[in-house]
Amino acid sequence: MVHSSSNELNRTLGLKLAVVAVVGNILGSGVYKKVAPMAAELDSAALVLLCWILGGIVTLFGALSSAELAGMLADTGGEFTYYKKVYNRFFAFIFGWSVFTVIKTATIASLAYVFTESLNGIVPLPELLTGWSDINLFGIFHPFADFNIKLVAIILILLLTLFNTSGIKTGMGLSTALLVLVVLGISMIILFGLTSSQSHISPVLNDYGTTSFHISSIFTAMLAAFWAYEGWSAVGYIAGEIKEPNRNVPKSLAIGVFIVIALYLAVNVTYLSLLTVPQLKSIYESHNQIAAVEAVRVFWGPKGVMLISFLILITTLGCNHASIISNARVYYAMAKEGLFFKKVGTVNKAKVPATALWYQGIWSSVLVLSGTFDQLTDMLIFAAFIFYGATTLGVIIMRIRKPDLHRPYKVWGYPVVPALFLVFCVGFIFNTIISRPREAGIGMVLIAIGIPFYFYFTRRSIKNKISS
Repeated sequence: MVHSSSNELNRTLGLKLAVVAVVGNILGSGVYKKVAPMAAELDSAALVLLCWILGGIVTLFGALSSAELAGMLADTGGEFTYYKKVYNRFFAFIFGWSVFTVIKTATIASLAYVFTESLNGIVPLPELLTGWSDINLFGIFHPFADFNIKLVAIILILLLTLFNTSGIKTGMGLSTALLVLVVLGISMIILFGLTSSQSHISPVLNDYGTTSFHISSIFTAMLAAFWAYEGWSAVGYIAGEIKEPNRNVPKSLAIGVFIVIALYLAVNVTYLSLLTVPQLKSIYESHNQIAAVEAVRVFWGPKGVMLISFLILITTLGCNHASIISNARVYYAMAKEGLFFKKVGTVNKAKVPATALWYQGIWSSVLVLSGTFDQLTDMLIFAAFIFYGATTLGVIIMRIRKPDLHRPYKVWGYPVVPALFLVFCVGFIFNTIISRPREAGIGMVLIAIGIPFYFYFTRRSIKNKISS
């Protein structure tokens, strides 16, 4: 690979493209799929909506808290940069390692998986290696199950990775075009769904289920909601390519999250007004149906299925593309600090960290082979909330440690908002360990593997400094 003489990124993105980065990283498969597992967990339409509202509020609290740190410390790498200054290099590395091994690469793998499932619904893909489908590792991973889906998902990841090596302006241009199509498509579902004769909103608001539920059920259902809201922090990763990042990153976070909350509430009211909870539970248990597809089938019939399948393709393509753009910048920032492989800290002629992109693409492809969609999303959400909590705690620490430091943005409702979000994170993490021990365990193991790597990279960095 030929590198430019300057090994730095260019600041070329304004506020509008920063908002596109926020919304584009959030709007993915969750808006179409996750209402079904939530209905199966809660057995109540009203409680499903409550979880979407709570998920939106918690996400907004987290985004507002993160925005304060972003206003002070914004630079390429997002939380990696914040943690290095608030905590230490070790914790910053563990975050970056977690982003690489599970949080963001599993996001990319999951989105590619759903993209290919939707493609398979439009154009059936030929079965591959069916005789190998029962092969497993530890009884958990089945790499050759649904191999036709997984192979196409891997091809998609690698093609998007290749495209994103051509420059961030090119990448963000595609993100904008795809996002416009997605918002228009979701708006059509809301408009035609809620105005159709089959839509019944009143029963939804009064459906509290026939069985008792526990707070744990709310937390478990919110795993699904948080997958749909996941990605808002990614704008911080590309802060080194945003103009006036201390002003534009906080603004884009607030604007972008508000847009997504409004869309999610409207579209999920639509789904629940068209499909009963038993129907959604059946969709979840089938493992090969998508709630949004069945909702559209109600008011547009079989012809609408093709349209919604195409919309899911565009959405997951756009979100995966946005994720690939932003997440690779974390590993680039790590390598610049001597905490990752040296070549990952370089850029190509287009001022893009191409090597970081390829490392990310290859590991994401491995994760595609590792598990199912829901297993991947539960695993990454558990890991993500460990660091969301750390970011919010960082706001409180910086207020105490450096109260006079200039803050272009101060979190609304301090200290109540950060404290509530922090308490929620702790409860959510412990609940996930209890309710999803396998996914939580895999996530913790992948995070822990980073500890020996930290000492390896640190020793190597010291040796390089001595020799130079």
